[in-house]
Amino acid sequence: MKKYDITFVGHMCIDEIEPYGGERKTSPGSAVLCGAVAAKRIGKEILAITKMNPADEWVLDALKKEDIDTIVIPAEETTYMVVEHPSENLDERVMYQKKSAGHFIPEEMPSFESTHVHCAGITDQEFTLELMAYLKDKGYTLSNDMQSFVRQVDAQTREISFSDVSTKKEIASYSDKLKMDIVEARILTGEEDIARAAAVIHSWGCPEIIITESKGVLAYADGKSYYQPFTNKNSLGRTGRGDTTFGGYVSRRQEFGIEDSLKFASALASIKMESPGPFSGTLDDVLSRMAR
Repeated sequence: MKKYDITFVGHMCIDEIEPYGGERKTSPGSAVLCGAVAAKRIGKEILAITKMNPADEWVLDALKKEDIDTIVIPAEETTYMVVEHPSENLDERVMYQKKSAGHFIPEEMPSFESTHVHCAGITDQEFTLELMAYLKDKGYTLSNDMQSFVRQVDAQTREISFSDVSTKKEIASYSDKLKMDIVEARILTGEEDIARAAAVIHSWGCPEIIITESKGVLAYADGKSYYQPFTNKNSLGRTGRGDTTFGGYVSRRQEFGIEDSLKFASALASIKMESPGPFSGTLDDVLSRMAR
């Protein structure tokens, strides 16, 4: 059986975007996509495990284009997201999850060999504590994206709200690494400062925390915080910033220390943010940006 460096688990989805004053556009999207592509393009062996209706196979084209091995767990529906921008402010948006492929459950998970598993979800409709226990029992190191829990889908309206997570300490205790952005960190801890937020989350049992914000990315481990600014010249490719940053970080971290890995992830994400879509550069591009 092939051994992978990192396995990304999460829904691939169909995104329907309605910009303010513009036409609706539909395209594939997910947290898995940006992270997996970044890790693959810098030389890692990557597996993506998703759950969807096999009839929507076209959603996987972006992964196949990068020669990323993919396993599909069949579901009745493919996750379908609607994002509406009611004003010219791009940060103001209303999100709905109209369809969901459902939670990943241990009994459905395929057999695979991987050093690390990253649970990269879109909403709270994907991962459970039972799945985390299953993955840890298999011997993988494990990371979780707290977006997968903070983003909560209303059962009636399907609108997504951002709320605290009752099982956050249990999630942290199962995780070797946690990924989040500044908004999610504030919701989870009540702390405005991301270094203090990371220290709180560390106290819940997770040894390594990564938090992104508009200016850069912070890592926290062993009672110490590290910070790297982004160096992008524009933000045309802002969507997927956090997933790309973490994909770069967890990849580099398998061989290098925290400070080097953070600098690497910042450089990679900065390049990605200068053009729309997943990271399309190379390892040499990232090393060159690091050296500046």
